[in-house]
Amino acid sequence: MSYRHPENMLCGVDEAGRGSVLGPLVVGAVYSASDGILVDIGVKDSKKLAPKTRERMYDLIIDACETSIVCAAAAEIDGKRKEMTLNEIELEMFVKACSKVPVSAVYADCPDVNEAAFSRDMSRRMNSTEIIARHKADDTFPIVSAASIIAKVTRDRMVADIEREFGTDIGSGYPSDQRTMEFIEKWIKDNGGPPPHTRCSWEPVRQMMTVSKNTRISDW
Repeated sequence: MSYRHPENMLCGVDEAGRGSVLGPLVVGAVYSASDGILVDIGVKDSKKLAPKTRERMYDLIIDACETSIVCAAAAEIDGKRKEMTLNEIELEMFVKACSKVPVSAVYADCPDVNEAAFSRDMSRRMNSTEIIARHKADDTFPIVSAASIIAKVTRDRMVADIEREFGTDIGSGYPSDQRTMEFIEKWIKDNGGPPPHTRCSWEPVRQMMTVSKNTRISDW
C-alpha cells in the first residue's frame, strides 16, 4: 500500500477495548513518512497476530516511529457517556492521539457506520487535515495496522496490571468472555456493586446490578 503523500508525515490511528466491559479504552497512533518500515516489520491487524508476535512488533514500531497513546479509564467513559456517544468519545481520543506531530493526512479505523461523516468531523477538529477513515482500515493500511498493535499491546498490559491488582483471573475484559462476566457477577454478589475498572454504564453490568438488587430484596 502506497500513500498519496509519501514525502510528508502521515498518521495511522486505531483503538483497543471499545466494547470491553472491564478495563480502559486505548487509542494508539503511529506517525511515519512512509509505510516501508512497517511493511518490513510485517504489521497486520493486531487481532490476527499472536500475543508474542504483537509484543515483538510493538517494540519494533516504537523504535522505528513516533507514537502516541491516549487512554480512557472505565470511570471516565461512564462519566462522558452521560453527555456523549461512544463514537464521540472515540473521535475525541483519535484527535488527541493524532495531534502530537503535524501531519498531512490521517488514516483511521472508522468506528462509525458513516465513514464520510466521521472523516468530516475529525477533519474539522484537526483544522482540515485530510482524514481517510475506513472500516477495517487496520486490515488495509499498514500504518493503521501498526496503530492497532500499539493500542492492543498497551491495553493488554493494562488489563494484566488490573488482574494483578485483583489477584485473580479476570479474563480479557470483554462481555463475550465468560471469565470476565463471572468475575464481575461474583464481585457484585459479594460486595453489592461492580468491581473497580468496570464500565457501569454498560448494559450487561446494569442487568447484573438489577438482578443483585432484586435478589437482596427477595431475601427479606
